[in-house]
Amino acid sequence: MTTLRLQTAAATKQEDTVATDDLRFEKHIEDMLNMLGEDSRREGLLETPRRVRKAWREWTEGYAVDPATILKSFVDGASDKDEMVLVRDIPVYSHCEHHMAPFFGIVHVCYIPTGRIVGLSKLPRLVDIFARRLQVQERLTQQIAQALEDCLSPQGVGVVIKCRHLCMESRGIRSRGAETITASYRGLLKTDLALRNEFLDRTR
Repeated sequence: MTTLRLQTAAATKQEDTVATDDLRFEKHIEDMLNMLGEDSRREGLLETPRRVRKAWREWTEGYAVDPATILKSFVDGASDKDEMVLVRDIPVYSHCEHHMAPFFGIVHVCYIPTGRIVGLSKLPRLVDIFARRLQVQERLTQQIAQALEDCLSPQGVGVVIKCRHLCMESRGIRSRGAETITASYRGLLKTDLALRNEFLDRTR
C-alpha cells in the first residue's frame, strides 16, 4: 500500500510539473505575440498559445524515444540475406535548431544485413524519431546511419537526405526552391564504390 501511495504521489507530482511547464510555455508564446506587435487578447489569437504549445510538443517528441527500442531485429527471413535492403522516398519534416524554421524533403535509407533484418516500417520510424528534434540536416543524416550501425551491425549503411529549408527560402538570401543534399555511408557502402553507386542509382 505504501508503494502504491508513493507511485501515486510521484505520478501526481509529474502531472503538476507538466501542467506548470505547459502554462509557462503558453505564457512565453503570448508574450512573443505581443512583442511582435500583435494583441494576444484578440479573438483570433486567444487559442494560439495552446495550439503552438501542442504543436511543438508533437514536433519534438523524438527526444523522448530511444531509437534502439524500435530497431529490434530478427533472424527469421534473413537467412543468407546479404543483399541491399532499401526504403526510398521517406518523407521527412523537421525544424532547424538555428531559426526553429521547418525543413522538409525525402530520405533514402539502405543497409546490407549481417544475418539480422528489421521490419521495413521501422526505417521510416527511425527517420521520424530523429527528425522530431531540433536539427541540422547534416547531423540528422549521421544519426540515422549511426543508429542502424549500432543496432543492426550491418555490412553497410547508406543514408541520403534531400531537403528544402525555409530558413533559407523565406528569409536572408531567400533562395527559393534550393535543395540541400547530405549523405552518410558506413561499412561496405563507404569502401565499395560499386555498391554505393548501386544505392544511388536506385534512389534516382
